[in-house]
Amino acid sequence: MLLGDLLVANGVVSREDVRKATERQKTTGGLLGENLIALEVVTAEQLQEVIATFPDPPKNIADTGLKASFIETLVLKLMYVHGYEMPTEVAAALKLSTTITNEVLDSARDKGLLEVLGSSGAMLASELRFALTGKGRDWATEALEQCQYIGAAPVPLSAYCDQIERQAMSTERVSQEVLTRNVSHLVLPDGFIDHLGPAVNSGRAVLLYGPPGNGKSSIAEAIGASFEGIVYIPYAIEVDGQVIKVFDPTVHDIAGEEEEPKKKVRAIIDDDDDDVPLRKEGIDERWVGCKRPVMITGGELTLDMLDFRYDTTSKFYEAPLQVKAMNGVFIIDDFGRQAVAPKDLLNRWIIPLEKRVDYLALHTGKKFLIPFDELVIFSTNLSPADLMDEAFLRRIPYKIPMERPSVEDFTQIFVKVCDEKKIELPEDLLDYILDSFYKKQGEKLASHHPRFIVERILDKSRYTGGEPYLDHASVDFALKNLAIRGGEDNEPIIVHNPGLN
Repeated sequence: MLLGDLLVANGVVSREDVRKATERQKTTGGLLGENLIALEVVTAEQLQEVIATFPDPPKNIADTGLKASFIETLVLKLMYVHGYEMPTEVAAALKLSTTITNEVLDSARDKGLLEVLGSSGAMLASELRFALTGKGRDWATEALEQCQYIGAAPVPLSAYCDQIERQAMSTERVSQEVLTRNVSHLVLPDGFIDHLGPAVNSGRAVLLYGPPGNGKSSIAEAIGASFEGIVYIPYAIEVDGQVIKVFDPTVHDIAGEEEEPKKKVRAIIDDDDDDVPLRKEGIDERWVGCKRPVMITGGELTLDMLDFRYDTTSKFYEAPLQVKAMNGVFIIDDFGRQAVAPKDLLNRWIIPLEKRVDYLALHTGKKFLIPFDELVIFSTNLSPADLMDEAFLRRIPYKIPMERPSVEDFTQIFVKVCDEKKIELPEDLLDYILDSFYKKQGEKLASHHPRFIVERILDKSRYTGGEPYLDHASVDFALKNLAIRGGEDNEPIIVHNPGLN
């Protein structure tokens, strides 16, 4: 990931600005940062503000925060499993500089763990090739029996905690414009966004509650999409010699590009500006620049998923859900429908929500705390009074009801769905639906009903091979699938599908 990608992702410059600066760089030289400053599309202060969030790259082994023996063991495992020979290959896997890697390789060679095979490449670009000795292979196999982690060098716990604070949720403001844009696909009552906005910017817990099928899940996801800043996620962290994998490509979206960053970021600040550092070289490649994570979990959530998962075969840890969601949004959907009792789940969250720290433990008995910086959203269609006592409700500063739509809003939703699906809506059809289904049968409006009705009609048209159209008969067919019989006196029971909000 290049500096230009990070500046664009942070909204400091545009892609066109980066293109112009790159063209200027070809003729005038210098670094991208100084060319952007020269074009007056970014100031030195703005550039430094973005750079200040970068994890500092280590210049030597001590700067990594890891013991030399830990890195050495990781190198031997990498070479044993992948057959790496050249320092550049090992450095790329470690996400450390070749300077640090060569220092480790030289130390391993002095101990008789490695031997030099010769050099490779042209004379000017050649580098030594290394191979494991018999002693080195024995060392590597023994190390793999103790821990099978092979990947980027972890970052120490202290560095991880510092970075969490550096990129805290409070450092990013979600404007009314951004939030409005991200919920523009939804039809919401007047004043709702102004109620939601302060909750989003608070970085504290939010409770979305109300009848099913009225947009709670959609609102929660829109909140997550409203955060546009960049945070840095470590591939792994090291605690007391144990490795904990954190970066998860299924959760963490790399900013600016689809592949993992491979190039160092360099920036230069105006030498005449005494108020900011002159230069800050690179980014620690053990961290991945990502969009703020959005973790969504539902009825499958258990207490075990909030603790480190230790694999007894590989003998390293997988970070729990709330750690993967750090500096982002953690959505607990369908709250109250988990296999674990709501009271037990809420008790697990009391300290994190109130003290903003989370206590975690390793299987070795080692206990430690980390900052708890994430926006937790509880979404439920059950009564909050049945799920939470007053003490816990006090720890959730924002409680936002998601009510059923008014007739006007229901109509607007229906029109939007028909426009989206490119299907004509006859003028009298809504009156027919409101009268025959809702009024006569006493059913209540729900925001997901219009989409449900239209999609069932589209399903039927695909079956028959004809053009989809809305009329009384097709609507009646759709409404039969909206309700099932089984209540008292065989009365209809409305089925709510939150996935159709």
